[in-house]
Parts: sequence; C-alpha cells; structure tokens
Amino acid sequence: MSTQTLSPTAAGISSADIPFNKKPVSPAKIVGTVIGYVAMLLVSAFVLLPFFWMLMSSLKPNNEVYAIPLKWFPSVWHWEHYATIWTQSDMKVWLLNTIFFAVIVTILQVFTGSFAAYGFSKIPFRGRTTLFLIYIATMAVPWQAYMIPQFKMISAVGLSDTRWSIILLQAFGAFGVFMMKQFYDTIPEDLSEAGRLDGLSEFGIYWRIILPLSGPSIAALAIITFTNTWNDYMGPLIYLRSQNLYTIQLGLKLFISQYNADYSMIMTGSVISVLPILIVFLLGQKQFIEGIATSGMKN
Repeated sequence: MSTQTLSPTAAGISSADIPFNKKPVSPAKIVGTVIGYVAMLLVSAFVLLPFFWMLMSSLKPNNEVYAIPLKWFPSVWHWEHYATIWTQSDMKVWLLNTIFFAVIVTILQVFTGSFAAYGFSKIPFRGRTTLFLIYIATMAVPWQAYMIPQFKMISAVGLSDTRWSIILLQAFGAFGVFMMKQFYDTIPEDLSEAGRLDGLSEFGIYWRIILPLSGPSIAALAIITFTNTWNDYMGPLIYLRSQNLYTIQLGLKLFISQYNADYSMIMTGSVISVLPILIVFLLGQKQFIEGIATSGMKN
C-alpha cells in the first residue's frame, strides 16, 4: 500500500496561502515601491496644504493670517470663531438653503438622468443613437452661451428670484444621462427580456430590475451632482435676489463684503462651507469609486 501525497496546488492551496512561502522581491522593486509611496505622499500633502492653511487660519488671531514669515499654527487658538460667525451672519439660513437645493436637485437629477439613460440604453427606437449623440453634444455648449436666453425665459414665467428657478434649471443634465447609460450598457439585455416576459412594463423593468443593480453608479452621480450644486455660485447669483434665499456661496460673498478685514472669520466661513461636502464624499467614497469604475468613466 502506497501513500499518496497531494501537492499544495492539487489540494486547492496556492503558494501565496502558505506562510513564509513568498517569492523573493528584487531590491529594484522595493526601491520603486518606496519611491512611489513617497511621491504619492508628497502629492497628497501638496493637495491638502491649502485646506490645512485654511483650517489653521480660521483659528488664528486676525493679524496672523497673512503674517510674514508665515505662521502655520496660531499663537492663540480661537475656537470661538465658529460660534461667533453664527451670531454675526445668516449662516444657518445659507446652509439650510444650500442643503435644500443640493438635496432636491440631486434627487431630481438622479431620477431623470437614470430614467432617460434607461430609454437610450434598453428601449430600441428609430434614431436612438442620433438623438443620444445630439443630446450629449449639448455638454459641449458652454453655459455662458445660453445664460441670457435662459434667464429671459425664467423671468418671463415669473420664476426669477424663487427656489424654482434653481431647481428647474438643474433638475436635468446631459452628463447624468451619459454616465448612467454607460453603466446600463453593461447590464445584460436578458434581464430586461425576462422582465418583459413576466409582464413588467418598461417602468417596472427600470424600477424593479435595473435600478436596484445601479447602486454604485447612482451613488457616484449623486455625489457629483450634490457637490456641483453645493458649490454653484453663478446660478444663485443670477437668479436669486432676496437674501433669505441666498446659498452658502452667495452668503460668503456677502459676508466678505461686510467683514473684508476680518480674514480669520472669512476662513471660518470657508471651512464651514467645505465641511458638508467633505462629509458627503467620505461617506460615499467607496460607492463613488465603484460607480466611476463600473460606468466606464475611468477612461
């Protein structure tokens, strides 16, 4: 009777699963890896440096913000700036208005963009490709080219200086349609056909089959739309006149004009305006990266 010994590969175990069974790594590869990490750290520090300076400036005495030589850290930490700005400005109103616009526009853009993309991707009809190309080509037209006609149209129907002016103008976007169609094209057509055989309508297929599979792409589109709406300055500047409708971007401009010598307070307002975007991105970072990768936008 002979004893049969199974090799690790035959037993379903790869060499990488065996401790200390590592392949020797060449010194050149180690050096290259170290250089790569150092380069990434330097680039990250270069990108984060302005935000770090802004955060530190918000805590400095006013005369240290632009002091020469540069002081990275405040001599006295003024944490009270974050409480003071709430009493000296309408920061609460600006933040609530901005959150309202960002949330509503994001919901509408995700719905309209994904629904239109479903039509372009899954419903065959004559001229579909031509219509899609014409629609996508509108992204190449700069907003400045149709800004005035758009303003005249909104004013003609009496929606200027109302929340509707911002919501209606930003509720639809060709970029969202393009991005979602790229992802829908990767979903097998058999799923849609199975839904039609089961008696689902096109909206039912979109709502019950396609949309649940679109989590990462929808998350990526939502983060992009939320960020763009939050940081939008020109739209509210053109359409909003009443200060009770101001967004955080317009409010900061008003705050700067009122406190143009108080740089530390201006930096405090800037930090507050950036903080929600940072939180949203950190919460949806994983879905954002997956969405960009699966929708083909990485190329």
